[in-house]
Amino acid sequence: MSDGDKSLAAVIESARAGFEQLAGRTVEGVSSVNRQDGGWRLELEVVELARIPDSTSLLGTYEVRVDRDGEVLEYDRVRRYYRNRADEEA
Repeated sequence: MSDGDKSLAAVIESARAGFEQLAGRTVEGVSSVNRQDGGWRLELEVVELARIPDSTSLLGTYEVRVDRDGEVLEYDRVRRYYRNRADEEA
């Protein structure tokens, strides 16, 4: 890590806060983080529709691109699924 670069934990924290402010949704988890083009690409898991029981809630996976400081540049929902459904790819 060079001088001035944030730690990975700080980048994730900043990206989560920025996404939550922009999208108006609470991040439930971070499923991946990768360096990309001088910044970072994260996949965030978000509850889109809370239901009772919780196992039937609708979640979304968002791909979020951030700069090296964790400031959100863009985001896009790439997947939508029910919490109780396992990945078919597993």
